[in-house]
Amino acid sequence: MTPRPGVDVPDHRGRTGLDRAGRGLDRNPNVVVRDVELTSQGWHVLRRTTFDYRRRDGRWETQQRETYDRGDGAVVLPYDAARGRVLLTRQFRYPAYVNDHPDGMLVEAAAGLLDADDPVAAVRREAAEELGVDLGPLTRVLDAYMSPGSVTERLHFFAAPYTPGDRTGTGGGVEDDGEDIEVLELPFTEVLAMTRDGRIADGKTILLLQWAALHGPFAPRAEDPHSVDPGATDAAGRQ
Repeated sequence: MTPRPGVDVPDHRGRTGLDRAGRGLDRNPNVVVRDVELTSQGWHVLRRTTFDYRRRDGRWETQQRETYDRGDGAVVLPYDAARGRVLLTRQFRYPAYVNDHPDGMLVEAAAGLLDADDPVAAVRREAAEELGVDLGPLTRVLDAYMSPGSVTERLHFFAAPYTPGDRTGTGGGVEDDGEDIEVLELPFTEVLAMTRDGRIADGKTILLLQWAALHGPFAPRAEDPHSVDPGATDAAGRQ
């Protein structure tokens, strides 16, 4: 049998056993994984999994699902409450462009994959690379699966204060990774309006801006939402 990259022998990123993901899952007695097929491994991994699923009426049926595994990520909303401003990015997103977005240029909160970092380190890294800012204390907002029907990624949401003095560079992203990011510093009232008129169409960014308006630094009579690193505790004190 010919060795399979990513399965029997290392692929271009040095990975093996990519077809093993999910085979040992037993946390749900109504799901029995039967087979995992590696269908594509570019930078990220596409798998087709066959499993038996027990329906609510007790009947078992066999199903197949494709999952796109790109790892987990983190996103952060830097805000300057005193000046009523936030830092966002604008960059070209081909998947949006090919799916009817006029020019593919999306306004977003700074985000990135965790890679080998924990979520706190990842958002500080992305803020420095994309925005050129050294963030203040981080507040953990929530964790969410943004497209659970097909994408495995869990996204960790944060917010953090900044001041003009915390701007340490020009940002723009990592050119070797193909990034060409414009940094936007905008009034919070304007970006909130942009979520309503379609100028901001990115889900993670809309969620963070609505949190900031309802429960965060721009909420009426909002208490100081800051928390203390490391671990960025949430409102319930959990890490």
